[in-house]
Amino acid sequence: MSTLVTLLADGLVAVLLVATIVSSLRLSRRIAQMKADEAAFRRTIGDLMAASATAERAIAGLRSAIDECDRTLAERLEAAGRGAAEIAAQVAAGEGVISRIGAIVGEARGAGRPAAAAALATSAPGQPPAIRPEPASEAVEGLHSERLGAAAAAALAMTERALQRVRSRAA
Repeated sequence: MSTLVTLLADGLVAVLLVATIVSSLRLSRRIAQMKADEAAFRRTIGDLMAASATAERAIAGLRSAIDECDRTLAERLEAAGRGAAEIAAQVAAGEGVISRIGAIVGEARGAGRPAAAAALATSAPGQPPAIRPEPASEAVEGLHSERLGAAAAAALAMTERALQRVRSRAA
């Protein structure tokens, strides 16, 4: 009986040894797979770090581009404002010249008509005078008076068109 017990004990040890070897092989495979996954995970982390660094540089570049665009836009808006002010001043100066030309033409046509002087005096600042070229009821002698009348009419029409453009832009 003692041989049988010895034989059974040896068989049991052999089975346990085989089970240990099998479980060791499985654990070895799992450890190898985990190491491979760890290497892939480290590569992925490295790629993510490189991508985040690239993204940070791109964001910094975009911020500097936005700042430059903001400065450029502000400069252009200031230049446009100055240009609009210059145009408004030139239009006002042109209106003054036109009113003086109208007064001169009115004096030349009517030899001092009171209606032209009154219209010039009552016109509001910034508004063109209400002097309109009128057909002469009497025959006006001389080529110069006809030219002055035509020039005054053309100047008045140009002033009104410029004033309409300025008002449409302001609206």
